[in-house]
Amino acid sequence: MGDRAKSAAPGGQMPGQNAVPRRFTLHKTVALIGMMGSGKTAIGKALSARLKVPFFDSDMAIEQAAQASISEIFSRDGEVFFRNREAEVIARLLAGPAGILSTGGGAYLAQRNREAIAQYGLAVWLDVPLATLWERVRNKDTRPLLRTADPKKTLADLLAQRTPFYNQAQVIVPSISGYSIEKTTTNVIAGLLTYPDVLEGQI
Repeated sequence: MGDRAKSAAPGGQMPGQNAVPRRFTLHKTVALIGMMGSGKTAIGKALSARLKVPFFDSDMAIEQAAQASISEIFSRDGEVFFRNREAEVIARLLAGPAGILSTGGGAYLAQRNREAIAQYGLAVWLDVPLATLWERVRNKDTRPLLRTADPKKTLADLLAQRTPFYNQAQVIVPSISGYSIEKTTTNVIAGLLTYPDVLEGQI
């Protein structure tokens, strides 16, 4: 990055001296997919700030509409009911202004969601190894799918089951322990810039 950081801005000005700020144009909504604990919310918020676009969270939108937590919805209405509401919310958010959409860990398994995201947006998989995922979720009690006798094995099984679906994402970005939110966000932007119909600009 050294040479680029030292390059002069238009008109011979150095960066910081009334230089034109970097700008991005997002044409389609970016759907972040991946396992619980992969950092979709943190990276999503950082992306929305960098690209100056709205941030949406499908789980949060479901909770607001139902006036109940995801865990409560699972317990009260079951997973099928939740998945139907999830698909409705994702479709509604994709139809709105372009932004960054954080989806639930199981959302991309549904064909209707994959097709909607492919048609109206672009999927980015935050690919995180099992050990890092477990460290991030092991002490949280807000994951209904992990309320089992062996939550670590359940997490491993979920990752194995979901990986073939996640692999269908147009952009795959490693997001591992030791990577800062800023570094991972920059890597996501770099991947998005390879799709000029989705994102235009320069890092």
